[in-house]
Amino acid sequence: MEMTPPDSNEHKGKTGLRRVWNALFYSMAGFRAAFRHEDAFRQEVVLAAILIPAAFYLADAAIARALMVGSVLLVLVVELLNSAIEATVDRISLENHQLAKRAKDIGSAAVFVSLLNVVVVWGLILAGQ
Repeated sequence: MEMTPPDSNEHKGKTGLRRVWNALFYSMAGFRAAFRHEDAFRQEVVLAAILIPAAFYLADAAIARALMVGSVLLVLVVELLNSAIEATVDRISLENHQLAKRAKDIGSAAVFVSLLNVVVVWGLILAGQ
C-alpha cells in the first residue's frame, strides 16, 4: 500500500510546463470572473487603462514610471484578493455575521490603502518634477 505524504494534495497532480499552462487558463478565468461580477474591478481596470499610459507620458525617469505603474497594478492585485475573500465569505454563508463583516471590511480597507498609495506615489513623483 502506497502512503501519501501528509503535506501533499492529490488535486495538485500537474507539474512543470503543464502546471504553468493550466495556471495561465485558471488566471484568465479569474480575470474574466472578476471583470464580469465585480463593479469595483471594472472601474479599477478603466482607471489602470488611463493611468498606465499616462505614467509613460508624465514621468521622465524609468524608476518613476515603474513606481507609478506598480502602484496602479497593486490596486488590481488587492482588488482581486478582496473579491476572492468576499466570494469565499459569501460561499460559506450569506447570513450577517460579525466575522464575515470584519473580513469584508478589512479587504475593503486594503483596497483603500492601495488606492491611497496611488495618490501618494503619483503625487510625490509629479510634485518632484
